[in-house]
Amino acid sequence: MRSPVETAEKFLPEERAVEALRRAAAGCTACPLHETGTQTVFGEGPETAVVMMVGEQPGDSEDLSGRPFVGPAGRLLDQALVQAGIDRSRVYVTNAVKHFKWEARGKRRLHSKPNAREIEACLPWLKAEIEAVSPKVIVCLGATAAQALLGKDFRVTRQRGSFVQSAYAPYVTATVHPSSILRSRGDREAEIARLVEDLRKVADLLD
Repeated sequence: MRSPVETAEKFLPEERAVEALRRAAAGCTACPLHETGTQTVFGEGPETAVVMMVGEQPGDSEDLSGRPFVGPAGRLLDQALVQAGIDRSRVYVTNAVKHFKWEARGKRRLHSKPNAREIEACLPWLKAEIEAVSPKVIVCLGATAAQALLGKDFRVTRQRGSFVQSAYAPYVTATVHPSSILRSRGDREAEIARLVEDLRKVADLLD
């Protein structure tokens, strides 16, 4: 029988405003990733945001800067938001996992997918962020974020761009993570266009 997973629940502060959560998360040791990540990378954006974008985990650039979505994937997301007609100032960005999980490849630190226990351990932070921001729309970027919030049976490949019922927000949807487009060997422009198309459905809800 699987032993209980230690989660971040005990690290949550009494005050659930984003800034209080960010300060508390800096000291989180609920999973081993705090030992290898440079720092906790918490969510960022206005507490009045109407859209929350949830990715998988911070990357190398984010780990070093302490800010989410500031690397190549973040720049692609910003570009897609502009093309979709979504005001970036109305968006809160965060990740399902708050520390960078990586493996060494020479001098490079390469992304390593977080496992189910690491995702579960970090989930209280994401739930607290959702509660604090109370977004109208949550957009899960990639399978890790989608399955963390929508269940293990959710498949982005089949259900991307559709809105599903959820207790987390009035509208919840999923699409690919921008990093998957950057890694793709296919038609990158076509894949960006599909991402923008998914985000335009969100923009339509905001009008």
